This record gives sequence, structure tokens and C-alpha cells, in this order.
Amino acid sequence: MLPFARCIVEIFLTKRQFASPSSQFYSRLDIIHRSVHSSRALESNFRRSNGTGLVCLEKRHDDGTKTPNHDEFASDVEKAYRILRKFHSRVPKLELALNESGVELRPGLIERVLNRCGDAGNLGYRFFVWAAKQRPGYRHSYQVYKSMAKIISKMRQFGAVWSLIEEMRKENPQLIESELFVVLVRRFEGSEIVKKAVEVLDEMPEPDEYVFACLLDALCNSGSVKDAAKLFEDMRLRFGPDRRYFASLLCGWCREGRMMEAKHVLVQMKEAGFEPDVVEYSNLLSGYAHAGKMADAYDVLKDMRRRGFEPKADCYTVLIQALCKVDRMEEAMSVFVEMERYECEADTVTYTELVNGFCQSGKIDKCYSLLDDMIKKGLVPSQVTYMHIMAAHEKRENLDECLELMEKMKMIGYHLDLDVYNVVIRLACKLGEVEEAVQLWNEMETNGLRPEVDTFVIMINGLTRRGCLLEACEHFKEMVSRGLFSVPQHVTLKSLLNSVLREEKLEMAEDVWSCITSKGTSELNVSSWTIWIHALFSKGYVKEACSYCVEMIEMDFMMQPDTFAKLMKGLKKLYNREFAVEITEKVRSMAAEREMSFKMYKRRGVEDLTEKAKARKDRQGKKNKRTTP
Repeated sequence: MLPFARCIVEIFLTKRQFASPSSQFYSRLDIIHRSVHSSRALESNFRRSNGTGLVCLEKRHDDGTKTPNHDEFASDVEKAYRILRKFHSRVPKLELALNESGVELRPGLIERVLNRCGDAGNLGYRFFVWAAKQRPGYRHSYQVYKSMAKIISKMRQFGAVWSLIEEMRKENPQLIESELFVVLVRRFEGSEIVKKAVEVLDEMPEPDEYVFACLLDALCNSGSVKDAAKLFEDMRLRFGPDRRYFASLLCGWCREGRMMEAKHVLVQMKEAGFEPDVVEYSNLLSGYAHAGKMADAYDVLKDMRRRGFEPKADCYTVLIQALCKVDRMEEAMSVFVEMERYECEADTVTYTELVNGFCQSGKIDKCYSLLDDMIKKGLVPSQVTYMHIMAAHEKRENLDECLELMEKMKMIGYHLDLDVYNVVIRLACKLGEVEEAVQLWNEMETNGLRPEVDTFVIMINGLTRRGCLLEACEHFKEMVSRGLFSVPQHVTLKSLLNSVLREEKLEMAEDVWSCITSKGTSELNVSSWTIWIHALFSKGYVKEACSYCVEMIEMDFMMQPDTFAKLMKGLKKLYNREFAVEITEKVRSMAAEREMSFKMYKRRGVEDLTEKAKARKDRQGKKNKRTTP
């Protein structure tokens, strides 16, 4: 605990020490097909059975020595990233902290920091702006601008992206290259990007057909086919006819199910001198099938044959997929038989769609027949094929069948991956078969698979629901130590802490929190603190909750309004008015730094608490009514 927090708590609360805690434009409608991916074989470092409990984590030791592949940027990148996470909402403090951090700007560092920020575009932009001020006459390179544009465009912040483009045009117009423009048009959609895109196209010295084709394709793929069609009509005089333009529009209308418009594009295409090929006909067939117009789809299939285009396996697969979706399995099998009659070999995707259809209709036995048929023909069932059957067994809560399927997969040489183990472990935990779940976890690691976030969350939630709190906490701490704890896992954290404190295991809960704060692999934020403090308050640990509130404030985290209201309410119970006054002044100062009205902040906290209490009372009332005979 920080010195200020320790001093205050010792004086006012207790003497107890608390633990610190489609460049190809002949695109088709996609057929769902996920390829088998190889599981990464990493050294097992987790745990083995301890004889009495369910888990026993092995401790890993790091000697701290540098490897021959030491990354010279790693230290500065992490240092800058942590500062950005902590001060991103307060620009003056952020820039001061970066200035005093000792981070040395050098070629390649800015791109690395931007990549480290990932989808957090606001963090990347703050560093981008700060870096530009560090050396007189400095200008960002094309690669830095490109990285920044990608990050902001991921956030769909059109205004920010275009401001960046305007800056580039002002600083160095030569930086506006086709490659960068294509990155942007594939991120955005709608009338705004069309308007700006036309501006850029107009400024290009020569008509760039590649950029125009990319723009049409991006608009069609994002669902803005109407904008793409209008742009195409407006720019037809500038850009000559090109098969790619028609192919993108045709595919877009078919994806939207707008078959009248698709047929109109087909007519335009023929008038321009381009005869539709097998790709265009395949898109048309897919459009009719997914729109539920099976008679028209069959007509397209016949027309393809008349024109000398022999339908491939994916054409039949589209028909089978559409029929399976509406549970017309007999008709789907008829298409499958016709496919074989025309000597068109069914592939793994075709069989997978049939398996999915029979799983959805509850005919799992038929799925096994299809699997056997696949293997006899020399086809290897994909991960998706098996996962459809595994999911069907999970839905029916058939754990034994899942285990038998796993053995069948091993027998044919299939290497089980994390997705398979996730399904079976989740089902085992749900049915209370915790020992089976742990055994599967051990087997998974023995096979060289390293559990990822989803696997940890499944195991922790399953153990928590079954009351195996010690084991759940051990798994959670291991997840944190591997750097896998982030915002999406806050639900798991909340469930675990509430369950542990409900059983009056305060030390165990503090151990979990201490792991989060001390490992250095997790980024603490307001949400994390709020979950922890509210869990303590709700279970009656008022002194401890107040202690951690102080620590949170000392670490410069602004409490949520309802957390502050809870703190004041708790201090009132403890008769610590002087402490309450000091904390109030500290929070008032933090609110002023953030240009917030403390009066409104305080009022909102009281209102939030009142609303939550009322909602809780209403839920309890409804629950009592349901249970009353």
C-alpha cells in the first residue's frame, strides 16, 4: 500500500496491515469454411494433481537473463504504453510523464508503440502527437502515418482519420499514396467516405483505376452497395468499363438479396461487352439461394450447364447450405446425390454443411454416417465438421458422447485443439464432473497445448459455480501471471471475488487481488478497482473497502460516483468524519483536474445508489412472488 494510504488507514480505521495488492474482385459469396489450424506445441508449465485437491500449479522461475534475440525497443515501448494507459485522459500530465520517462525516440520506436496500443486508437494518437513535438523540424515518416491511420480507422473515427490525411497533405502531399488510401476505404462506408474519396480521386494527376475498383469493392463488401452503384454511375465517363466493377456490384447486390438489381448489373455487363463467367453465375446462384428463391437458383444451375459452365462443388454447397438452414434435409440430400451423378466430387465443406444441417435437426446418427463416408473417400473432416457434432452433444448435455468423439478423432490421427477441449471442459463443469474437467486440462497440457484466455475463463467459471474456490483462485492467478487478464475477464473476476467473499474467505480474495496488482502483467483500471471495492462493501467488509478506496485514490484513479457514495456511507458507519472530509477534499481536487463538477458527481453517486437499491428490491419482490404458493 502506498505511504499516504497506509498512514490514513492506520490512524482512522485499524492497525491491521492490508495486502497491497478483396483485392481479387471476382469475389464470391462466402461459404463458411474454417480450415483446421495447427495447435501450438508449447512447453507444459501448469500443474499436476496434488493428491487431495483438484489442482496444484507449478511455480515457474525466470532467471531474468537476456536471450540472444533481445528486443532493444521492448523496455521503452512498455514504459510509454503504461504511461499512455495511466494518463491518456489528462494531456498535460501525460506529456510531462513522457518527457520525464527517459524514452528515447529513434527510428522504428514510434511504429512499435503504435502497434502496442493496438485498437486503443486514442492512446496511439496521444503518443503520435507528443512525438511530433520532440525535435524541431521533425516530420513523421510514411510508415508512421500509415500505422496511425490504420489504428484510428479501426475505431471507425472518420473525422479523426480525415484530419490525419489533411495533415499529411499539408506536410507532404507525396505521402498520399494509393496503398494508404485503399486501407482507409476498406475501413469506412457510407456517403461520407464516398464524398471524401471522390475529392482524393479528383486530385490524383491520373485516373487511378485500382483505387476506384478498391473503393467500389469496399463499399459493396461493407453493405453500402447503393452508394457504390451511384458512385459507379457518376464516374462511368472518367473510368472506362472494367469487368472488376461489374463483378463487385453484382456480388454486392447478391449478398444483399437484391436480385432485381443484380440482374440489371448482369445486363449492363453484357452491354459493355463482358460475358459473365462461372464466377458471376456462381454469385447469382448464391444470391438466389440465400434469398430463399430455390427455384430461381436451380434455373441458374441449369443455365450454367447450357452455357458450358460445369458447376463446381461450391455451387452445390451453396444450395445445400441454404436448404439446411431451413431444415429441408431431404432436398439437401437430393442435391448431394445430383452432385455425385454429375461426377462433381463433394469436398470437406459440402460434407460439413450437411453435418451441420443434421445436427441442427437433431439427427446426430446421420452425421456419423457422413463422417464415415468422408473418410472412405479420402477426405479429412475439418475442425468445423467435428465442432458441429461436439456442439450438438454439448447442447444435449451428452458428456460421454463428447469423450467418445474425442477418442474417434485421436484414432484417425486428428490432433485435438483448444476449441475441442473448451467445449468438453465447459460441459464437464456444467454437469458437476469437475474431476473429469481437471483430467481433461491435464491431458491438454500433456499434449503440448497452452491454455488461452477462453480456456481459463471456462475453467474458472466452472470451478466457481461448483464451489471449488481454491482451485478457481489458483487458475485465475495463473491466468494473470501469463498476462491473459484484461477488461473482457472482469465478469469472471467479479463472479470469483463475490463467491469467495460470500464464503467469508477474505484472505483468499485479497490474495487474488494482490496477484493482479503485483504481477505487473495486468493493467489496472477503474473497472477493476470498482469490482473489488464493491465486492468488499456488499459482503460487509467496510473497513477493508475503505482502505482500498484510499489506495485507489492515491494511485490517481477517480472513483465512480456510486463508489464514492458507498465510501462516504461506510465512513459514516465507522464514525470517521475527519477521514471522510480528507477523502472528500482529495476527490474534489481530482474532479477539478478533470474539469468535472464535484457537486454533480456527488449527487449522481447518491442517485445511482438509490436506483440500484430500488432495482434490487424490485428483483427480490418478483422473486418472492414467484416462490410464494
